[in-house]
Amino acid sequence: MVQVVVFIICSLITLGAALAVVTSKNLFHSALWMILSFVGVAGLYVLLEAGFLAAVQILIYAGAIAMLIVFAIMLTRRLMANPVQRNAQWGWSALGAVLFFAALGLILLRVNWPVVEAAVPEETISILGQDLMGTYLVPFEVASVLLLVALVGSIIIARERE
Repeated sequence: MVQVVVFIICSLITLGAALAVVTSKNLFHSALWMILSFVGVAGLYVLLEAGFLAAVQILIYAGAIAMLIVFAIMLTRRLMANPVQRNAQWGWSALGAVLFFAALGLILLRVNWPVVEAAVPEETISILGQDLMGTYLVPFEVASVLLLVALVGSIIIARERE
């Protein structure tokens, strides 16, 4: 029963924050709502007993990616989004979105989802670490260098504007 309550709370936090991300007129506030949404997803990972994924979600998404977006907003000095202009198509698109998600919900509720009871390896995190530092070391390092080059390039571009 406690897990159901925690699931509902984490889901409401995630969905509410995601809704606030897309409806907020202030870009900085949207970034903060996005961080809260990432934390809600991490809570769902904890409920699924995936502690490693929850830690990665907090460190990478709520930490690094969200801070990168906050810095980008502050460097561009554009905190307010352009006002949304509504036309006659707005109502039809909203109706289409509601119908699409209603149909998607009906499909998800009517499908008989099979329960798979597969054995989970005991050492999943150590296997992941061995794969990242063994089999996939070169792609992992290439991705690291690529991210470093992108970071240095963004700093150079930001300094040239000043």
